[in-house]
Amino acid sequence: MIFQAIVEADAATAGRVLQAFEEADEPSASAVGLFERGPGRFEVFAYYDAPPCRESLRALVEDAAGSVGTLRVEEIADADWVTLSQGKRGPVKAGRFFVHGSHDRDRAPTHRFVIKIDAGQAFGTAHHASTRGCLIALDDILKRKPPRRILDLGTGSGILAIAAAHATKRPVLASDNDPVAVAVAAANARANCAWPSVRVITGEGFAHPYLSGMKPDLVLANLLARALHDLAPAFARHLSARATAILSGITQDQSRGIEARYRTHGFVLKKRILVDGWMTLVLARRHDAMRRVHRNRD
Repeated sequence: MIFQAIVEADAATAGRVLQAFEEADEPSASAVGLFERGPGRFEVFAYYDAPPCRESLRALVEDAAGSVGTLRVEEIADADWVTLSQGKRGPVKAGRFFVHGSHDRDRAPTHRFVIKIDAGQAFGTAHHASTRGCLIALDDILKRKPPRRILDLGTGSGILAIAAAHATKRPVLASDNDPVAVAVAAANARANCAWPSVRVITGEGFAHPYLSGMKPDLVLANLLARALHDLAPAFARHLSARATAILSGITQDQSRGIEARYRTHGFVLKKRILVDGWMTLVLARRHDAMRRVHRNRD
């Protein structure tokens, strides 16, 4: 038996509620997501394996976004939550990328920018604005000089790594600290004929031995604001000269602090992409940053 919590809100509020559902330890959701109900209106949903405490959910939502109206908690009988969530989701276009679930395979065009990702236990189906922002940024970069060494940090479902591998025809290293996400990303890479071009490893940040000498010239990191803040010194140490970083998973308000943090570690802003209240930052490594990185303090 599965239990579903639902909140309807505008784009900015929905983003904060979604993040609260994702980060909460009590109650802990099996999966979260959102989809558009109409112009400027979104439905945020979270699935639970046991009946969640309504008072705890209400407090969680109010702490994140204040009063947002009705919070519904429903019991889903004899239904698979993955199938149910997919039924609410149509395909997504982000730049030249077209992302669809298995249920929409007949609607998918036939070109290398098509990706099949089903809803599952790892984040990333392109319905979230932060993922769309990353895909739009990636598409823009690929129209110029394609990167040679690509890292997808915190890969989740593997969608960004698969997109990069298909579009560039180059190997992509994807990492995540969640073994479940690593398994899901690997399975999605195989389902999209991106294996072994996409290699998935389990690791925290840049700590894995495979990353010690990689020096990527493109890093995709769709993470939470705290993780992006803490990883800034590691980005400065590990990225090659003139490398590009695509950072997302942050709201418009949070982006100012992240941008300033990375500027002090030798990065300059190339582009901001705002989608439904969520910001994607495209940052480039300054050519002289390698000489100064060891003088920066964390």
